[in-house]
Amino acid sequence: MKTLATSDYIVFLCYFVIIAGYGLWIYYRKKSKELNTKDYFLAEGSLTWWAIGASLIASNISAEQFIGMSGDGFKLGLAIAAYEWLAAATLIIVAVFFIPVYLKNKIYTMPQFLNQRYNSTVSTIMAVFWLLLYVVVNLTSILFLGALAVSAISGINFTVCMFGIAIFAIFITLGGMKVIGYTDVIQVLVLILGGLATTYLALNMVSDHFGSAGVLNGLGLLHEKAPSHFDMIFDKTHEHYISLPGLSILIGGMWIVNLNYWGCNQYITQRALGADLKTARNGILFAAFLKMLMPIIVVLPGIAAYVLYQEGFFQQEMLDAGAVRPDRAYPVLLNLLPVGLKGLAFAALTAAVVASLAGKSNSIATIFSLDIYKKIFNKEASEKKLVNTGKITIVVTMILAVIIAPHLGIEKGGFQYIQEYTGFVSPGIFAMFILGFFWKKATSNAALFATIGGFALSVLLKFLPEWADLSSLYSMGFAVPNAAGIYEIPFIDRMGIVFVFCILGMLIISIAENKRGVVPNGLEIEKSMFKVHPAFLAGTIIIVGLLVAIYTIFW
Repeated sequence: MKTLATSDYIVFLCYFVIIAGYGLWIYYRKKSKELNTKDYFLAEGSLTWWAIGASLIASNISAEQFIGMSGDGFKLGLAIAAYEWLAAATLIIVAVFFIPVYLKNKIYTMPQFLNQRYNSTVSTIMAVFWLLLYVVVNLTSILFLGALAVSAISGINFTVCMFGIAIFAIFITLGGMKVIGYTDVIQVLVLILGGLATTYLALNMVSDHFGSAGVLNGLGLLHEKAPSHFDMIFDKTHEHYISLPGLSILIGGMWIVNLNYWGCNQYITQRALGADLKTARNGILFAAFLKMLMPIIVVLPGIAAYVLYQEGFFQQEMLDAGAVRPDRAYPVLLNLLPVGLKGLAFAALTAAVVASLAGKSNSIATIFSLDIYKKIFNKEASEKKLVNTGKITIVVTMILAVIIAPHLGIEKGGFQYIQEYTGFVSPGIFAMFILGFFWKKATSNAALFATIGGFALSVLLKFLPEWADLSSLYSMGFAVPNAAGIYEIPFIDRMGIVFVFCILGMLIISIAENKRGVVPNGLEIEKSMFKVHPAFLAGTIIIVGLLVAIYTIFW
């Protein structure tokens, strides 16, 4: 039944009071001095490693994972966990190679990096692009999907949920990055506890149904009853190969998805840019360990829902117009939770949505205030003026999200839908960043080519099957039939192809311009920057060992 009992509301109210009270305490404790932009947007020197790590995960996990990835667990199985587990490895790469470059060159925003490395034209174009992407796509979809999920679980009107979540997020965001960072610690704790409660219930339901008992028995039964849902690498004949194309997950386009998201994204990197290198690295390593835990929280419930559905459970709840809707798996499970635990799970989902909205809003405010307002509209703006501009931006963008959200029409869009359409721009942006980091000869025109040319090629490859028969590419492993029988290139492979195209294009353009005497702006880089301390190395070995073990067992 889609409703919350009084006990559930009490649990949720306790969560709200704790978050709001803690946020207010942090805000007023630091209000004794006037905030500058580095304090407000980056919490410079204020966030501990555990706050950075928790904030990274809180900003990353939202309804898109809880609902969409659980739905893909129902449909595809454990293989979808590659997004989470390989993200752990990606975070280590970012901590070792990317963060030192940002910190050494005193870079606080992604457009600032582009301005410093290339030129103001590239920087301004990308600043405007990121603002549009963050406001119109990311912020709005987080709000929409979050409100939809909360409404489905609680039975509360969608519009009421949307306004409530938006107001809660504004309240947290206006306090600045320090408030966001430290309240995210509680948000992540609630998120993990609520998520584990749902997983515990789902596994117990499976074991009870088959006459067994205990969570571990439930996990064993999942593997026994749905063995194909534990295949991590799909071969070309697999019905879902087009979603997760075999070895491309380990050695191809999946790395473009993760490295661009975790290393070249204001929304994410901002959490570490206000810390010293050791603190930033420790925080990112902590986030990597939390990432290893996420599939247990968001994927296993989806697989459990699949097994239970095959056994005749919630047949009507999973259907829409006669078709199975995988994205309903998580809400259906949450509605089976006992009183009290349902309130905790409801709070966990709300925490994930609110934390993501707060993080995204702060990034929008940072880019607009520092890279648009100060650069174009008011070059002499004071620190106080920039902070106030950021606060106004937070409120305005959230209002825009509330207005736009009801018109999105993406109820049926899952986790992979969001990944695919983000992938139209990821290869070009990542190519521009990676060569900007480590190849001093890369020029600004080459960067523009990667951004515009990469997007154009992504669109071309996406719609190419409508104009040409790609079946001849099947034997070469580049194209496979989709649900309609039309041969197309899997989007993860498309990203890999576009990335190679962008890199080659940048190399050719840059070398040609270098010969004409164009001297690009290089970054300050030293080999010593990439040396890590023993504890970080030990943590890295543990994570890599776990990943090797997982892929060896479930290959």
